[in-house]
Amino acid sequence: MSAVDVMRVWGGARLAGEVTVAGAKNSTLKLMAAALLAEGKTIVQNVPQITDIAIMAEVLRRLGCTVHAQDYGDLIIDAPGEPGAETDYDLVRRLRASICVLGPLLARRGHVRVAHPGGDAIGSRGLDMHVAGLNRMGAEISAEHGFIVATAPGGLHGATIWLDFPSVGATENLLMAAVLANGVTEIDNAAREPEIVDICTMLTGMGAHIAGAGSSKIEVEGVPALHPVIHRTIGDRIVAGTWAFGAAMTRGDVTVGGVDPGYLEIALDKVATAGATVETYPDGFRVRMDRRPTALDIVTLPFPGFATDLLPMAIGLASVSDGASMITENIFDGRFMFVQELVRLGAEIRTDGKHAVVRGRERLSAAPVRATDIRAGAGLVIAALCADGVTEVSHVHHVDRGYPNFAADLNRLGARVERAEALPEPTFPFPSTPPTRG
Repeated sequence: MSAVDVMRVWGGARLAGEVTVAGAKNSTLKLMAAALLAEGKTIVQNVPQITDIAIMAEVLRRLGCTVHAQDYGDLIIDAPGEPGAETDYDLVRRLRASICVLGPLLARRGHVRVAHPGGDAIGSRGLDMHVAGLNRMGAEISAEHGFIVATAPGGLHGATIWLDFPSVGATENLLMAAVLANGVTEIDNAAREPEIVDICTMLTGMGAHIAGAGSSKIEVEGVPALHPVIHRTIGDRIVAGTWAFGAAMTRGDVTVGGVDPGYLEIALDKVATAGATVETYPDGFRVRMDRRPTALDIVTLPFPGFATDLLPMAIGLASVSDGASMITENIFDGRFMFVQELVRLGAEIRTDGKHAVVRGRERLSAAPVRATDIRAGAGLVIAALCADGVTEVSHVHHVDRGYPNFAADLNRLGARVERAEALPEPTFPFPSTPPTRG
């Protein structure tokens, strides 16, 4: 019998006050992988205290790195002269971002064996673009026994690579491989997310030659070696966006610090469209909502479009808005998996393929619900603040993977949220081996 953590959320709260976001999870994980590219001590600053960071740190340790954290948010990674070339399945299955060690290890070692990654269940996210790009750079890649095996017998070389989709993960892996490749690599239709700019900034600080970061075409001139660096992670725009939608949903007043509001331009515009007053500052923003939100239409797209990771919060906002909203998801085919949990809270939602029609209600109603992934979990907790009664959100270990001190921050903003251990989940009641028949 295994215990499952839950969050108990008392409905009717209005979020008000100030909150500061930590470094971006989706950036920090890749910066940690980039530390493999140079022997010695790299320091990544503004690191969030979340489960995924702990898992990634253990991935690096098993590759021969020394990793330890300091109290003020610094993570010190001491990479050896010859890091390991194989990642363990027991860790990689828990963290999809661990696939980002493929590029740097292939560049450093010339061969690597990486377990197929796991992570959130939000739809198919193949590695075809990672593989195709590395193939063009001279790598030979195969799959065997659940592992991706890559070798570069003649070393990696520059190439022109076109991505069928501006994949963040593929762009990052190819960048980290290209910085030590022989010659010039061009990545066309590259991802433009702030996290891409962040990793390019760190790599440039390590001695890489990169042009075009933040545009759809990135050019990398390979260098013989890189050196360690001290780099500060950008603020987490998804956590910041969660607070923006939370303020709008609860008719609250929240000031968010530690993030560039330019990363959230469209999200903040949508919150304003719903009726909120939005003020921006150099290092944050304020969202104030004085009335019931108005229905809004949202379409997720790669940056600078509306972020798919904020879709659960957008649907939550639509669920308590006045009127009908149309939400369209263009990135992940499984992002709507959590919708039935929101329906349990009384939301009126109809999905059809990549579209969801949401008819808003004045209030939701408390019910037991289950977090299916990081963002869905956070979205359900925020939605529970708009419900009558006490909601139990189970499997909140997902939330811990992306939101440091989530319950504590909610309580500081005026909510009432408690962590508790739920009843153990039932397990299969029969012995693992069948009885011997006479």
